[in-house]
Amino acid sequence: MGPAVVTPYALTVDAGTGDLRAADHLLRTLADGFDLPEDTFGCTHLVRGNRPRVVVSLTLPSRPLLDTVRERLAHGYGTVAPGLPDAVGRAVLYPGAAALTGTTTVAELLARSAIDRVTVLGTPEPPDPATRMVTRDHVRPQWQRDELVLAATPALGGTLVPFEAPDPTPCCADH
Repeated sequence: MGPAVVTPYALTVDAGTGDLRAADHLLRTLADGFDLPEDTFGCTHLVRGNRPRVVVSLTLPSRPLLDTVRERLAHGYGTVAPGLPDAVGRAVLYPGAAALTGTTTVAELLARSAIDRVTVLGTPEPPDPATRMVTRDHVRPQWQRDELVLAATPALGGTLVPFEAPDPTPCCADH
């Protein structure tokens, strides 16, 4: 794992997780089990190298909460390190994430959550704010240059869907 990006109230957990689905589950388990506040950011980060894996990071709103979470993580959740492993995490927990269900407009998605902007693959311009977004109850924006950005793709009926599918077909599933 490369040098961590150190922020005042962030930590990284390396539980040896091998895929995004397991890392998402770990973040949700931590959020529920530790009763993390809505303004917590929980992200996944891909680690390459000799031992590829997915680590998770938590950015918390206060030092006391960070210290409490760090102490609780020390009991069976893997290796805990201060800071972030990189600046491009994929957000699973973020303010407003729970409200992004069903179909909404791009404007509502931006107003209800910490997502800063939406991009549409294959187009240079941002989508019209009135464009409907079918969330599939799975909205995973990524940090890009200190902004939380959701990549979307065009879908039926002039709608958009988040680029990341909730249940992707594994590579070579038909072999």
